[in-house]
Amino acid sequence: MVRKKSALTGKQKAAILLISLGPDVSAQVYKFLTPEEIEQLTLEISSVKKVDNEQKAAILEEFQEIALAQDYISQGGIGYAKTVLEKALGTDKANDILSRLTSSLQVKPFDFARKAEPSQIINFIQNEHPQTIALVLSYLDSEQSAQILSDLPQELQADIAKRIAVMDSTSPEIIAEVEQILERKLSTTVTQDYTQTGGIQAVVDVLNGVDRSTERTILDALEIDDPELAEEIRKRMFVFEDIVTLDNRAIQRVIREVENDDLRLSLKVSSDEVKDIVFSNMSTRMAETFKEEMEFMGPVRLRDVEEAQSRIVSVVRRLEEIGEIVIARGGGDDIIV
Repeated sequence: MVRKKSALTGKQKAAILLISLGPDVSAQVYKFLTPEEIEQLTLEISSVKKVDNEQKAAILEEFQEIALAQDYISQGGIGYAKTVLEKALGTDKANDILSRLTSSLQVKPFDFARKAEPSQIINFIQNEHPQTIALVLSYLDSEQSAQILSDLPQELQADIAKRIAVMDSTSPEIIAEVEQILERKLSTTVTQDYTQTGGIQAVVDVLNGVDRSTERTILDALEIDDPELAEEIRKRMFVFEDIVTLDNRAIQRVIREVENDDLRLSLKVSSDEVKDIVFSNMSTRMAETFKEEMEFMGPVRLRDVEEAQSRIVSVVRRLEEIGEIVIARGGGDDIIV
């Protein structure tokens, strides 16, 4: 006999649910599972001897509640789901459902903030402690965090970037307290797990989205404060000068994709190594034309050059994301061919 509902594990509940749904529906569910999950569930199902009607009804009800809560979250976020469930089922029941659901959905704190404009967010975090700002930025989308970091005072940027990079895990109590202070919409974080956030990749994602000047300021400051951290971050980032690390096919693809004006501006102040590699991947006529036009450009503003280089870097990163080129990160051993 299977144990009562209160003592059942998640796998046992899933097994009973599939048994209750019948073989046809269960077969459809199996299509969305991994081979390991299928093996574990099949083993669990085979160990179930009997399911009484009370137990079956309770598990079906629990599944319906979780599915309904997930639907609410997808419609308007966890705050919306909590409000609707509280009105329908009461506060205790709503908290119980969301507590069971959040870990599996990996719903992050500050869900409301990820739907807000960066300009709105910065208004209520700019005067907070740098550690608080770092915590919030580590949970936001990288594009939001990049914009916010760019708009913060320059003397804070490197400090906050470092705090994100070295951040490990934060207790749910601290996250809940910060949420209550900053957004006052969620009463507490529903998950009781320690949430992994921050880290070097998090700050790399943020820096990849800031303007070139902000990026350089932060990395230069980190170079002084923590050279090893700065080096590790640089290894994972791609800046315009890193075009020399691309293979010839990738450079040719980038040249075809970017605006010629941006490329001329970028090459105007770049190193001879960068110029040689780029020109060697052009036709002789195109390279000669570029050199002539660059000679007649005259003085250019550094800001214009940095913006042009940022646009080219964005193209490189986009081409990498869609799999058209490969960027070697952290040394030649990591190159994918």
